[in-house]
Amino acid sequence: MRRILPLIFLLLAACEAIPVATMPDNPASANPVSVGPARARAEQATRQFIAVASTVEPMAEDQCRRTTTGLNCDFLIVIDDRPASEPNAFQTLDAQGRPILAFNLAMIASVENADELAFVMSHESAHHILGHLARVEEDAAVGAIIFSGLAAMSGADAAAVRSAEEFGASVGARTFSKEYELQADQLGTIIALQAGYDPLKGAAFFARIPDPGDRFLGSHPPNAARVEIVRRTVQAYTTTN
Repeated sequence: MRRILPLIFLLLAACEAIPVATMPDNPASANPVSVGPARARAEQATRQFIAVASTVEPMAEDQCRRTTTGLNCDFLIVIDDRPASEPNAFQTLDAQGRPILAFNLAMIASVENADELAFVMSHESAHHILGHLARVEEDAAVGAIIFSGLAAMSGADAAAVRSAEEFGASVGARTFSKEYELQADQLGTIIALQAGYDPLKGAAFFARIPDPGDRFLGSHPPNAARVEIVRRTVQAYTTTN
């Protein structure tokens, strides 16, 4: 289970995890250290995250309430504080069905500006608004049924059927994942625009992450396709608004 903490954790972490420089007893013997710049970067990242969250969240909730029926639109933005080498953000639900937008510390540190963070945050909120979590679960269930059924019909034993079921669930979950990512990019672009950010600058984030290419059953579309849908969505939005 993912351990997620409220947004206030970021404030606490920024204050507690970074040592505070103090004057030495003998200033002449002091060696300069990089505590000051490190603290400044952490504080700037903290302020940026809070500012982006406070502007994107109401836009995402408004979009959710206007375009869905019966969906919980009360977003909670949290920090996943587990050590991780790779930046990551994800959308999930808590036990009561409240939508969670989670960001690990590596992701928060990796963005180069507020536009990138706003685009990622808007993208994750779009996954919830579009119902992608439930649709991926349905896709996985269908894949599991089909593959396990075929295995059973071929006379496979119970272990082989279970293996086929797991493989089918994996295939099913990935069948439409690229499409879902592009849909979330499109709606996320609109939410970011409504929140006052530049999604084109935000999509520059793709230039710094590995390009998954157009792999069969890959989980994400090529970076170029994602940038292109952002560009076309911005053009369409600015033309009609």
